[in-house]
Amino acid sequence: MSTSSSTSHAADTHDLIRVHGARENNLCDVSVEIPKRRLTVFTGVSGSGKSSLVFATIAAESQRMINETYSTFVQGFMPTLAWPDVDLLDGLTTAIIVDQERMGGDVRSTVGTATDVGALLRILFSRVGQPHVGSAKAFSFNVASISGSGAVTVEKHGRQVKERRDFEIVGGACPRCEGRGAVSDFDLTALFDETKSIVEGALTIPNYSVDGWYGRIFAGSGFFPGDKPINTFTKPQMDALLHKEPTRIKVDGINVTFEGLIPRIQKSFLSKDREAMQPHIRAFVDRAIVFRTCPDCEGTRLSELARSSRIDGVNIAEACAMQISDLAGWIRELDEPSGDGAQRSSTLGAGDGAQRSSTLGAGDGAQRSSAVSGVSPLLASLRETLDSFVEIGLGYLSLDRPSGSLSGGEAQRTKMIRHLGSSLTDVTYVFDEPTIGLHPHDITRMNDLLLRLRDKGNTVLVVEHKPETIVIGDHVVDLGPGAGSDGGQVVYEGTVEGLRASGTRTGRHLDDRASLKVDLRTPTGALEVRGASSHNLRDVDVDIPLGVLTVVTGVAGSGKSSLIHGSVAGRDGVVVVDQGAIKGSRRSNPATYTGLLEPIRKAFAKANGVKPALFSANSAGACPNCNGAGVIYTDLAMMAGVATTCEVCEGRRFDSSVLEYRLGTGDEARDISEVLAMSVAEAEKFFGAGDTRVPAAHRILERLADVGLGYVKLGQPLTTLSGGERQRLKLAVNMGESGGIYVLDEPTTGLHLADVEQLLALLDRLVDGGKSVIVIEHHQAVMAHADRIIDLGPGAGHDGGRVVFEGTPAELVASRATLTGEHLAAYVGG
Repeated sequence: MSTSSSTSHAADTHDLIRVHGARENNLCDVSVEIPKRRLTVFTGVSGSGKSSLVFATIAAESQRMINETYSTFVQGFMPTLAWPDVDLLDGLTTAIIVDQERMGGDVRSTVGTATDVGALLRILFSRVGQPHVGSAKAFSFNVASISGSGAVTVEKHGRQVKERRDFEIVGGACPRCEGRGAVSDFDLTALFDETKSIVEGALTIPNYSVDGWYGRIFAGSGFFPGDKPINTFTKPQMDALLHKEPTRIKVDGINVTFEGLIPRIQKSFLSKDREAMQPHIRAFVDRAIVFRTCPDCEGTRLSELARSSRIDGVNIAEACAMQISDLAGWIRELDEPSGDGAQRSSTLGAGDGAQRSSTLGAGDGAQRSSAVSGVSPLLASLRETLDSFVEIGLGYLSLDRPSGSLSGGEAQRTKMIRHLGSSLTDVTYVFDEPTIGLHPHDITRMNDLLLRLRDKGNTVLVVEHKPETIVIGDHVVDLGPGAGSDGGQVVYEGTVEGLRASGTRTGRHLDDRASLKVDLRTPTGALEVRGASSHNLRDVDVDIPLGVLTVVTGVAGSGKSSLIHGSVAGRDGVVVVDQGAIKGSRRSNPATYTGLLEPIRKAFAKANGVKPALFSANSAGACPNCNGAGVIYTDLAMMAGVATTCEVCEGRRFDSSVLEYRLGTGDEARDISEVLAMSVAEAEKFFGAGDTRVPAAHRILERLADVGLGYVKLGQPLTTLSGGERQRLKLAVNMGESGGIYVLDEPTTGLHLADVEQLLALLDRLVDGGKSVIVIEHHQAVMAHADRIIDLGPGAGHDGGRVVFEGTPAELVASRATLTGEHLAAYVGG
């Protein structure tokens, strides 16, 4: 019996993701219906609730439900995910989150190890490289070579027999630097004051105070006198202090492990990437330890044996050091049938025919083709992955680039690599501002990739501010109307055309175009940069104008950050606001991070005649039931943990006796919990006049309002702030520092179209106040507003690294000589 083709199958009716009654963070009972197998863009001002809806509700519930399909034992090893605060979620599919979290803080993590490319290359060299030196482990800088022998007990013929066995593991790690690529020399004067004893506080290492555990362990170890100055130690005592191997000892009746200062520092501090360290740890490392390239492996991390094996005259260290676009070409040449010897020799740079034959050990072309054809599937996989790097705009990277040095945008695009060639369909891909860090020229390429994922039959959800990406959406969900408590509502849902006519804040500003600045400031001087050669820079000489707003631009990978962070940052008077993540626990909030809480606590203490510590939820004033957290965290072992509001303090974090103290008089008086519940805008009025005037607090609040954070609550946990909010918080803090030159790294990150004007006004105020402002930026509105532009390029990687334009925005538009000029001209209608 045949079924009519017009009759739809019941399974085809599930074509929507339905969200009803979402209340995560500031969402106000949000209900939306999102079409599957389409590209949906979520817009709205920063703090309007986009991330709360997409990440904290839809993606979180999808991942939680997937985790529940595993056994209870397996779930015990997975991160616990709480139920999102929502009435109903229906039609969910598997969610794959591609966020901007930076990749790996370990010094051993590189672009090659973080993707499949490094593993594939190691297999390739283990199969084809000549001479053959071992398995894929022999080419890994994370595997050390070890050997040993000993007696083992085996059972033979029903009885146990001892036999001697030898074993050997051939790894690729350089024995000198243990696969790190760098060796360290310690400045002992930065580790301790030799004129003092341990009990007098001789150790000057962070967290090694006399009262702390480390200080007590070293004072009571017994390997050297803790009560005598270090400069009186004998040679064995000094060796124990610095180099003692891990040894179990008893201190104050407790069994602990003692280890010399240097190996302990290497394990606790140097195992992390420098950029992932807390500021005070990083300052200590910079002060106490001098890093230099390992002289044995010359920074390649690999042993001499691993570097001796070659394919077409190239060893694995040289392959990993290639720009990925060049490496893709090299792999493509390998996969082609062997042709004329001279031609291939020229292409691959292996010397002459005899040298190639000797290097490869293949004898003639036919033998060589046979050797390579045996790994053809491997080469095809390598070629496809490397081409994806180039296609996504990361062809300028190299596989040996530390993953911790990638920007948030670069890390996000690197994570995309593994999904582009995936055969999965009907999954939900969730992207967090994928255009961050991209030049307008590269945004078109990113849009094509998003559409490709959609066209494979996937649901693509994108949180985005850039109009170039908003306009490609099949469906748009606009949240607002404002931020924080003024947001959390769906103000528009539909097509892009409907958004333009909707009258919402996003709709009104979608087609905004800044015009070129007419009244340009005249530079008051110049910051000279001579012979800049870090990364891909080619001995760049440039004079960066002072006393004006200078924008440094160029395609991703052209050398902007290398120029500014390598040659400008660190000079006297230069204050840098980069995109580094803010460190802090869930107890950290804008008041504690900015130092705002300190003058507020003092004002409360002075007004009530008590000590300031009472007004800290992390100190004497904390609620005894929740220890000042405001919530009780219940660990349910194998199941997701639960956070419930503290019943004693009702989430206010303070002891009831502390809340009796108030600041102000009459109806205007507030306790400390009420102050922390204020928004920045409310607090600015409260501390700006009358009995509650606190000038030190008001100055900080003014800076927070200046950067567009007026809606943020003073006591809001930092963990709930979006990436854009955190960066602007960091900017507000750095605005308080003394310095004549401000360097801002993409300050438009996470900014809504309507907020860019406020940022430009802030930059103008800084310059008009006597500061020199240097901005690394891709946003055309910021370029058009600049007094001077320095454009790097013309391309990325080794195709960039040169200054291709210096002058005013109008001159750049008129010349159209660079990619930036072409896009800026199109933007301003020039």
